[in-house]
Amino acid sequence: MPYQTVNPYTNELLKTYPYASEAEIDSAIEKSHEAFLSWRTTGFGDRSKVLTRAAELLRADKRTFADVLTLEMGKITAEAEVEVELCAEILDYFADHGPGFLEDKPLPVKDAKEGTVTIVFEPLGVLYAIEPWNFPYYQVVRVGAAQILAGNTIVLKHAESVPAAALAMQKLFDDAGLPEGVFTNLFAPIDATAHILAHPLVRGVALTGSERAGTDVGAAAGKNLKKCTMELGGSDAFIVLEDAEIDKTVAWAVMGRHWNAGQVCTSAKRLIIVDDVYDEFMDKYRSGVAALRAGDPHDPRTQLAPLSTQKAVDRLADQVKSAIDSGATAETLGEPVPTQGAFFQPTILTDVKPDNPAFQTEFFGPVSLVFRVADEDEAVDVANASRFGLGGSVFTRDLVRGERVARRVETGMVFVNHPTMVKSDIPFGGVKNSGYGSELTEFGIREFVTNKVVDVVDIDAPF
Repeated sequence: MPYQTVNPYTNELLKTYPYASEAEIDSAIEKSHEAFLSWRTTGFGDRSKVLTRAAELLRADKRTFADVLTLEMGKITAEAEVEVELCAEILDYFADHGPGFLEDKPLPVKDAKEGTVTIVFEPLGVLYAIEPWNFPYYQVVRVGAAQILAGNTIVLKHAESVPAAALAMQKLFDDAGLPEGVFTNLFAPIDATAHILAHPLVRGVALTGSERAGTDVGAAAGKNLKKCTMELGGSDAFIVLEDAEIDKTVAWAVMGRHWNAGQVCTSAKRLIIVDDVYDEFMDKYRSGVAALRAGDPHDPRTQLAPLSTQKAVDRLADQVKSAIDSGATAETLGEPVPTQGAFFQPTILTDVKPDNPAFQTEFFGPVSLVFRVADEDEAVDVANASRFGLGGSVFTRDLVRGERVARRVETGMVFVNHPTMVKSDIPFGGVKNSGYGSELTEFGIREFVTNKVVDVVDIDAPF
């Protein structure tokens, strides 16, 4: 299936885009490498100006950029505008702080007579970015802002359901003054990945996608000795301890699970509730979810958007059915969602045992897995039993206790009294089947640079 713009609110096919040919792919890589040879010598000041200008353009035309997200993947207008602003903040962050992350770093030497040692951070070259549809701008900027500032060049393979968003990113960087070839959108088919990663001018790959995609891309990267980072989704634990402030916690749970129609890698997918407050929490959570209004994502009253595609709805329905067939109890909530478009009825799954496939499944949509546990220790055990390890959260009035429990949860990110959040100045990355490597901040920008040693000495040979 070619790249397509389909409105998930109406399921109307609006436009198709042909795949790039192998010759076009090779040409794009070669042009990206040519651009790299010049871009890597461009000063940080000029690189930063491009990012700052891109942020200004996003803010100046926020609604237009947001409308593309609403059109292609059904994102509620308010949520789409938040994504646009987040991208602007990330661009500003790297424009301001990126040069400092890559300053030369002198290392102490044992004997000053032996000269000096300096670590120089140098960009690798052409990077292949494979990005998903659920945050069509943010996922691109999360990688692109850092690596463009570092002096690398980007060839983007976006999700096949968001081609207009991919083109919007191309136009943004072009309009911001980025030299041709530094950022290149490429409508490459997924089966071209092996060919692309085998190309000698491609030096690394950044993937955000499924576990299956991670397996395939990781194998191709390993075969060709290419550096890679991966964010492969998650099933974040949302731990509620007995001393949590319940009303506030419930509000965060409803939002944390249903933001972006639940299509977020760091959604609060597994609600793990201590027995003492389980009944109170669940009564209020059911009411909160049932009150969500599904409808036109352009309508400011809408709180629950359609899923990205009808295919996503069908996949989620199959996952829920499998969970029920394996012993889970399902409960749907709220008024019936619209029959037009790719909507899914909010659902709670309970009685999910470790031998149920649902226990290790990532549900990408408004489906909440709920676990009743005896105490803090069992809550941590359930949280850590997942094969995923992206984000997570712990809710308690005792902040010291909250931090202690957070340190016990096996994930890349844990937040106390807030669902997993994303900010321009917080690193992003996971462990276990959620992938490896970091994005954002100094940790992200250094993923695709060489820590090059420059050792200057003036000593005589020993023989």
